[in-house]
Amino acid sequence: MGCFGFLKVMMFVFNGIIFLAGAAILGVGIWVKVDSGSILSFIGKIENAPTELSQVLNVGYLLIAIGALLLVIGFLGCCGAVRESTCMLLLFFIIVLVVFIAEVAGAVVILVFRPLADELLTKFGTAAVQSIRKDYGKNPDVTGLWNTTMSSLKCCGFYNSSDFVDSPYYMDHGERYPPQCCPGIDGPCNQTVADSVTTITGCFPKIKELIEDNTVVIVAVALGIAALEICAMAVSMSLFCRIKSRGD
Repeated sequence: MGCFGFLKVMMFVFNGIIFLAGAAILGVGIWVKVDSGSILSFIGKIENAPTELSQVLNVGYLLIAIGALLLVIGFLGCCGAVRESTCMLLLFFIIVLVVFIAEVAGAVVILVFRPLADELLTKFGTAAVQSIRKDYGKNPDVTGLWNTTMSSLKCCGFYNSSDFVDSPYYMDHGERYPPQCCPGIDGPCNQTVADSVTTITGCFPKIKELIEDNTVVIVAVALGIAALEICAMAVSMSLFCRIKSRGD
């Protein structure tokens, strides 16, 4: 297999993976929009939530758009390599280049508007605590969502156990916290018991800690994706030039 054949195979395999990934992301996006009981629907029902948070509800559309874009990119890359179509390869190069530029611009925007994101999270935290104190123990959807989240992440409340004070659950159980707030205790626990066991952090600090602990991995993945995009553009241009010169 010569260099030209190797480039065609690599282009086909690489874009085949992109195509499958796009199909998976598209499926997740459709599921998010169809599933009325998803966490996104719950977020939309939180009273006094910051208006900016409504944009999060469009994540389903974002996933659908990204999935569709990856499907197109994968299709153009595979067919362009197999059929040796300069038109498809050029279009593939242009789309990947636009995506790469958009990613760089997005990274810059995130860095510039980081303080605004922190302010938004603070507003959301206030709304989430208000939702717990109003609906936890009374609204099955809110209660089930928080129980699942706390059990999965091994956390308690949004910030800490005090988020449950004056909630329907807290009042109906003799001023006791949910079992998730007191590891090793079977059932609800009061403040005295909670103080005597290992402190359980809130879900927001836990998620923030997980992100901070995996910052290196996240950055490495982002750089890896950028490197793959650059390689994809280089390979597509190499095939384009070879096919073009051979045609001439």
